[in-house]
This record gives sequence, C-alpha cells and structure tokens, in this order.
Amino acid sequence: MAFNVSILKLPVIKLGSEGDVVRAWQSFLKDSEFPIGVADGDFGKQTDQATRSYQQRNGLTADGVVGNMTYAKALDRGLILKLNIPANTLLSYLGFGEAEVKDLQTSLNKTGQLNPALKVDGDFGDTSSKGLAEAYKKRDVRLRSELEEALSNTTKQKLGQDLTQALDILNSYAKIQRFCLSGAHWVDSFPTSKLISDLASPFRQRVEAFQKSLIDAGCQVIVTATHRPKERAYLMHYAARIYRQEIAAKYVPSMAGVNIEWEHYTNAGSVQAANEMLDAYGIGGNPVSLNSRHIQRLAIDWNVTWNGKINIRDGNGRMVAVGDPPNAALNRTLWNVGSTYGVYKLSNDPPHWSVDGY
Repeated sequence: MAFNVSILKLPVIKLGSEGDVVRAWQSFLKDSEFPIGVADGDFGKQTDQATRSYQQRNGLTADGVVGNMTYAKALDRGLILKLNIPANTLLSYLGFGEAEVKDLQTSLNKTGQLNPALKVDGDFGDTSSKGLAEAYKKRDVRLRSELEEALSNTTKQKLGQDLTQALDILNSYAKIQRFCLSGAHWVDSFPTSKLISDLASPFRQRVEAFQKSLIDAGCQVIVTATHRPKERAYLMHYAARIYRQEIAAKYVPSMAGVNIEWEHYTNAGSVQAANEMLDAYGIGGNPVSLNSRHIQRLAIDWNVTWNGKINIRDGNGRMVAVGDPPNAALNRTLWNVGSTYGVYKLSNDPPHWSVDGY
C-alpha cells in the first residue's frame, strides 16, 4: 500500500507508554483477538506480550516496540479507525491532495445533497467532516458506491490501486462519525438499571423491605428504573436543552467517556436529533437532573398497583388499610406507609420514590 504512515505523526509506543494512542493500539489488539485485558491506555506487560505476538504473527521484529513498521501493518487492518484523527489528516494519509479533496467535496455535495453545499476549497475541516457524516446519515450503505461513481477519473487515477481500500477506510470513518452524531440510537448507551440490588445501602434494604410488604399485601410491583448512569443523565439533559433551544449544540460541554457529537451539519439537524432522543428516552421536554437521586443510587421508579382494598404492614409493624385509588402514584395513604420504611414519594413524578422525596 502507498499510504503514508509518517503523515500521522504517531509516537513510538512500548512498555511503560501511556495515552490515547496506547488505548487505540490496545483496542486494535483486542479486536484482533490478542489478549490484553482492558484497553486502559497503559502499555503494561500484558500489552507488551500481545504486541510481540502480533509482530511475530505478521513477520515483524517481535520487540514489543510499536513504530512505523508495526503501524504500517496494522493501520489498514483497522487501527486507523481507532485513532482520534481529524478527517483532513486521514485524507492526507490516504493520498488525497488538495485537488482530490476538492473533488471529494464536490462528490459529497452531489451524493449527500448537502444544503447548504460544502465550499469546494480543498480544506477538509470541521464543516466538511460534518458534511461527510451528514452524507452517510442520508445515504447510509449506499454512500460508498455512490462516492466512487461521483469521483472524477483524475482522482481515481491519482489514487490508483489504493482507491478501493482508501474508499473503504473513508466510508468506515464516515460511518463512525455518523453514529457519533446525536440521535435516537444513543438510547441504548449507558442503560438505566432496573435492579434494586444496584441501589446504595442502606436505602437498598429499605426498598427491599417496602417491596416485600407491598407484595405480601397483594400489590403488583414493576420496577422501571433504579440507578441511572451519569452519562445517561448527561445525554437526556442536553437533548432536552437543545430541543428547547436553551443551548446551542456547539456549546454543549463534553463529557469524558461519551463520544457524542451534538452539532450536526445544520442547526435544524441538531434540534431534530435531540427531539428524536427525547422520544426514544420517553421523557418529554424537561431536562433531567445531572445530579439526581437516581445517579446517586438513592431513587427508584416503579409502578405499584392493586385490586380493591389491601392491608399492608408499615415499617413500624402496624397494619394499614389502603383503598382507592389503587395506584401508588396517586395514593397518599400508601405514600405514608412508604415513609415509615424510609422510602419517600415525589408527588409530581408518578413513579418516583427516593431516600428523601427528591
């Protein structure tokens, strides 16, 4: 392959190295089924051994040092997509010069029907990167073939035998960027627990005692949420704020471990994606707290219903008669029973109970 490794300016990494490039290398090794444990960015003994095994299997000097020779072997096998590099650097690596970038911008305008159209200036910066992601969002698996058809013969001749692999890599890169964009697909990330065992002690034991009393009294109890990861709260919170236009997508603060891109090619696209997220989360338009009792493992959302009247034992051992309405979201008598266990109802949130009613 003619791809230019030196353009990427990757550091030599070895035993004792740390950082994002190490993490990317570890992730690549793991995907290649070399045992390295956790991709934590720390080049330890396990990563050293896995690196040597990779080098030996690929006819390289098995010294555990990842330099240009090892990089060159790994980059076109998937490592390039693990590295957090800007699109213009990727294109330079793939052999795109200014003329080829201009041709790519023109082709993206055509295949992605971008509105407004990308400026054809040979600079594949942030706007062009967003245009690439937008084109993939619109064309999906069709983008690869449509781009190849749209590119000029001059560009194809310049890339030569590297054309097929260059477009494969560019297409995979575009797919990654597309799915970094905000949207309904993020609902599957950082799922909320429905397990009472994930609550913090001693609140967990209080909920367990109250739940036993509810079930013994004949109630139907369905837990819908306990611990909500802080990352999920972040996604829910800013999706609502963007949709309500309380904050522009480009000003949303980043969060470690959440590789989301809130800003789409157009502002309308950002707002629409935020709305799709809210629909997927099923939370309406109100921003979720970034420090709620759910994040602290001190709240539970559950649906508790019963038929007719029930007699339930409270936390003090007394039997309490509970009638209509047969739903814990509305029945203040049951709220009082919950309080004797140290589980308090938040009145304006139907399923929500917590350590202090907030």
